[in-house]
Amino acid sequence: MALNLLSPSAVIGWAVQTTATVVSIPGRLLGLLTATEEAVRRANELIERTDTVITSAEEAVEHARRVTAAADEVLQVTKPMLRFVTELSAHEIEAAIRLVDELPKLAEHMAKDIMPILGTLDRVGPDIHELLDVTKEVRQAILGIPGFAYLRRRGGGRELQG
Repeated sequence: MALNLLSPSAVIGWAVQTTATVVSIPGRLLGLLTATEEAVRRANELIERTDTVITSAEEAVEHARRVTAAADEVLQVTKPMLRFVTELSAHEIEAAIRLVDELPKLAEHMAKDIMPILGTLDRVGPDIHELLDVTKEVRQAILGIPGFAYLRRRGGGRELQG
């Protein structure tokens, strides 16, 4: 049997190639570690940015919840007014606005002019009845004057000149 032996130059070539491969492994590992570190750094930056976005989104959602709750409260309070408003015409709404604009003056006149008069109505009622009684008596007295019916017929269609 013949034994195939490698030639010395083949062994040296194989040894050089193997040595080059073995020597390049730490360099390749260092490059791989550097690339991995860069990927991890970028992933950490992305995580930080994502955390910022999530925090901001959570704040926005919480704000939206508060706004929605406030709007719901306003809606519940104004719900009875909606029926009132839907039944009014544009002309009636404008009139109501003008009336509301006049409320300060109305309140002032009520307090200064009308309320004092209303306070005296219990005393005015008897005075008015007495005045009506006197007016009836004066009318009866005038009707009792002799010749009054004639004067009345004569001046019936004329107005008084003053």
